[in-house]
This record gives sequence, structure tokens and C-alpha cells, in this order.
Amino acid sequence: MPRRTATMLASTLMLIALLCAGVFITVPYSEMSPGPTVNTLGEHNGEPVLQISGRKTYPADGNLNMTTVRVTSADYNMNLVEAVYGWLAHDNKVVPHDTLYPEGTTEEQSTQENAEEFSQSQESAKVAALKELKIPVQSWVIVSTVVKGSPAEGRLHAGDVIKAVDGTAIKAPADVAKAVTKHKAGQKVVFTIVPAKDQAAADKDHTTATTTKDVTITTAQSDDTGAKRAIVGISAGTDHTFPFTIDIKLADVGGPSAGLMFALGIYDKLTPGDLTGGAFVAGTGTIDDDGKVGPIGGIEMKTVGARDKGAKYFLTPADNCAAAAKDTPGGLTLVKVKTMDDALDALKDIRTGKTADLPSCSKS
Repeated sequence: MPRRTATMLASTLMLIALLCAGVFITVPYSEMSPGPTVNTLGEHNGEPVLQISGRKTYPADGNLNMTTVRVTSADYNMNLVEAVYGWLAHDNKVVPHDTLYPEGTTEEQSTQENAEEFSQSQESAKVAALKELKIPVQSWVIVSTVVKGSPAEGRLHAGDVIKAVDGTAIKAPADVAKAVTKHKAGQKVVFTIVPAKDQAAADKDHTTATTTKDVTITTAQSDDTGAKRAIVGISAGTDHTFPFTIDIKLADVGGPSAGLMFALGIYDKLTPGDLTGGAFVAGTGTIDDDGKVGPIGGIEMKTVGARDKGAKYFLTPADNCAAAAKDTPGGLTLVKVKTMDDALDALKDIRTGKTADLPSCSKS
């Protein structure tokens, strides 16, 4: 066999061997890529994304698309070939596995956390939109979680409304911990609550629950790394009662990053005219009850997904602007927003053709 042919054959066999080895060698990485985008003003899987009843709504044209990132699962074992391909692919991003899934996080835990964040983002979107429209929303301090094996287990339940502790009215979640830690471990603390089932019934009828009961709990001593203190084993949060029904129908989506776009979609449905003026606007960002927009992960993949779907403008959280501006997809205008008011102002500029006034993102 000629030397040149033998060399080429040996090189080919070596390359094949390396590729085969790469398939079986796993690496501690995960991959992020552009995910689906959904118009909050439209339908998904045959039904409206935003369903509002008990209040007059208006037709809304155009697009206010929420964006997503597709990620490999927590238990997926990426091989070396896939990692190299991901590093070379322009629209994908390979990151250390622990970046997406902290050590010890299971697929089930990740899914549950994403679902909880998604649910909370929907609630905050509703509150932010209604506050913007000056529509009153009642807020309550509730039991968010009860720690298994804690003094509160079986005594308090997730969803119970905390009206008072030791007779002192509770106005914010932080008030609960302050009231409990006034005690020493082993002392009794009295919670005045509206049971979760009674509050749920009142929410369904858009009425105010009036039935309360006192629950006495003996405190225990904390066993975490912080200062020793009295605890009952709950975390407190906030829930809301809305004057009409707002349902967000979007399956197989998790995390908090659609909050801004949900809030804008709700606002658009509840006001005459079109926020976008018929333009294709996409975006992302968490939102809190007061309309403040927060940063999200995977901004580079979300802008690509939006551009590929047809978006011309992308509402970008201010804290994500620098990363997004480093590699802006062609034909997409990044619009910097810090609050829901910023987003509404930007949409006004878009629908009136004053696009030169839009706040832009810079690389620094």
C-alpha cells in the first residue's frame, strides 16, 4: 500500500476513533438554545393565552410575544461531541451544568421550582397590570410553605391567610418572622388566620373571607447556621384577591421571565386600542407587584428566538442590555426598560412611529 494512502487511512481511522470516544465521554455541561415564543395576545394550542371574565375587554392586534429558552434536562449526560458542537454553534450556548442546576438538584426539583416561579410571575403580572390601570387589588400575607417536622406542621397550611400574630396585625411577610422571634424557643405564639379553604372560596366568589380562627403553636429553636432564634417552621408570602378573573393558559413553560409580557398583554386586553399599533414586539423580564422589571437568563437565545419568529422590537430588561447588545440579531431593535411604565412609553413610541425616541441598549 502506498505510504500516502496508508497515512490517510491511519488518519481517518484515528479520527473515527476520536469521534467514537467523544460520544462515550460525558462532560459536566448543559446546553441552552432558543425556545418557542408565544403571543400573549393570541392563542396557544387552540385557546387564548389570556382569558379574562367579569370585566369588559377589547380586541388586541399585533404581537406581544413572551420568549423562552430551551435547556437540556438536569439528568441529561452531555457527551464531548455534543459539547464541542454546542460551543461552535452560533445560536446555542454550552454552560457548566451547575450554572443551570446547582449541585444535587434533581429534574423533579427543577421542574417544581420553575412551576412555582411561573405561577408567581403570573400573579405579579396581574397585580402590576391592574395597578397600572388603577384597579384595586386586595393583598394578603399567607403561609407559603410549611416545613415538614416543624411545630407548624398540621397546625398551619399553605394558603392560610395570616391576619395577626399575638394580636398584632400582619401587614407584610417580614412582620411574621419579627413577631415569632420576639419569643424564646418553647414559648407559645398565637396565629390568627383565615383557613386556606375559606380564602379560596372567597376568591372564587370575589368576596372577602370573614371567618378567622386562632392557632396556638409552641416555638422551637432554629438549627440553621444563623443566629439561634425561635421558629415555627413556615415561610410567609403574599397572595392577592382580584376583582375579576384573569387566567393565563400556557402549558410547558416555567420560570419567572414572562412576567413583563403577561402584564402588558393583560393591560392591552383591558384597554381600547392596540398597544403595539399592529407591530410585532417581543420581550422578556421578571416583574414585581409594583411594575419593576428584573433581569433574566439566556437573553442571547431569547433575542434569536424572537427574531426568527418575526419580531422587530425586543423589550429588554436594563440589566440584560449589555449582554444582549453584544450580539444583536439582524433586524431586531433592542428597547431598554426598567419598569412597566418604560415599556408602555416605548410601545407608544412604536405605534406612533417615533422609533428614534426609543431607549436603546448599549454594550457597556
